[in-house]
Amino acid sequence: MTDTDNISQPTRIAIIGSGPSGFYAADHLLKQKDQEIYVDMYDRLPTPFGLVRGGVAPDHAKIKSVTKLYTRIAGNDRFTFYGNVEFGKDVTRADLAKHYHAIIYAVGAQTDKKLGIPGEDLTNSYAATEFVGWYNGHPDYRHYDFGLDKVKRVAVIGVGNVAMDVTRILARTTEELFPTDIADFALDALKDSAVEEIIVLGRRGPAQAAFTNPEIKELGEMQDADIIVSEADATLDDLSATDLKENGDRSAVKNVEILQEYAGREPDGKSRKIVMRFLVSPTEIIGDDKVEAIKIVKNELYINERGTLRPRATEEFETIPVDMVFRSVGYRGVALPDVPFYDRWGTIPNEKGRVLTEHEGSEQVIGDYVVGWIKRGPSGIIGTNKPDAIESVNMLLEDLEAGKILSPSDTSDEAVLELVKSHQPLYVTFADWERLDEMERERGEELGRERVKFTVIDDMLVALGKMETLEQSGD
Repeated sequence: MTDTDNISQPTRIAIIGSGPSGFYAADHLLKQKDQEIYVDMYDRLPTPFGLVRGGVAPDHAKIKSVTKLYTRIAGNDRFTFYGNVEFGKDVTRADLAKHYHAIIYAVGAQTDKKLGIPGEDLTNSYAATEFVGWYNGHPDYRHYDFGLDKVKRVAVIGVGNVAMDVTRILARTTEELFPTDIADFALDALKDSAVEEIIVLGRRGPAQAAFTNPEIKELGEMQDADIIVSEADATLDDLSATDLKENGDRSAVKNVEILQEYAGREPDGKSRKIVMRFLVSPTEIIGDDKVEAIKIVKNELYINERGTLRPRATEEFETIPVDMVFRSVGYRGVALPDVPFYDRWGTIPNEKGRVLTEHEGSEQVIGDYVVGWIKRGPSGIIGTNKPDAIESVNMLLEDLEAGKILSPSDTSDEAVLELVKSHQPLYVTFADWERLDEMERERGEELGRERVKFTVIDDMLVALGKMETLEQSGD
């Protein structure tokens, strides 16, 4: 199984997932000068780019420009994209092992962490991932109805960049959102929004907030939303002040400076308010059938046995009336069929990207590699995925050189295409995606917007001529 006999047939690698980590892995493989490697990328959606398309906020168009690089990578003659092909359903690991020398899992973290408190499953209590997917037009979330026309006060739990995105989109005016690529149905719903106040809850202090400087700065520049920070919330406790001085984290110092400047501001009387709260944790979401309030506890910081500042609850509680709650306390990976999974962390167990049978001290799964959030957990920014992917690919290349890889029976283009066509005839190529991309931009241009997205998979397939009518899909 591991003796490749110098591999007389083309070296072919499958990548499952088409987000940043997948493209960075593909790029590093295709740049190898001592051997010609072919890369096939699979995605369950017809559209590539993962969270760059489905997760980056629509008012952050500059961040999305990274897709130009990914498009250049996809232009390599030895790269093929198979969209609308789901791993574990349309093609299995056993299928791929017949045609590839290695498989790289680049599926990201597709769900969210739970709070584990009473009332979390009440109506109007959501994961931030659901809201983000909805306003970005992700096919999995387009059917959601958040009923924002009946909501006045929203609690956002978490102080990372995703929480900032949710807060900002809720507070934006229609005029600010209209030119962006926000989903058309989300734009309509937000136009009718009755939201007046967004309360952002962080369990640690302002010096430990995970948002970046630009994200918190943006909240103070909203067209029709005041940001409210109390003096108490902006003031550092002694432990935080000492830690900040000693560790010299410039980003954290700047965050504190921005928040303290907000604390000294007088509100302008705008129609919406963003209220930042720190050192508080939710203990219960209250309501009969739907969210009516959230109970929080005041926290204090202490230094644990590892010398790390951690929050712990006090005896001081508060109940805040709210109509909706979004939790943004971290993403979490989802297990893949026939692939090891470490449930505690929500990741695929690995050592520097080599997949292991179990979390620690276990055997390598020959031929399997992992990159991105499903490898290390949901941390870092888009660029963090590049060195992460290079590390994993280097492990793969070492194993390739040593013959410690899969021994596929046929790695030819024809064999792979036959596999895909026989299992999912409605597959989408990268050229197909470029046609969709052009159509979305044209639809947007007609309205004076960046683009109007396709948000239903069947609509994409019809637009590409892969289905003559929607009825052919069986819906």
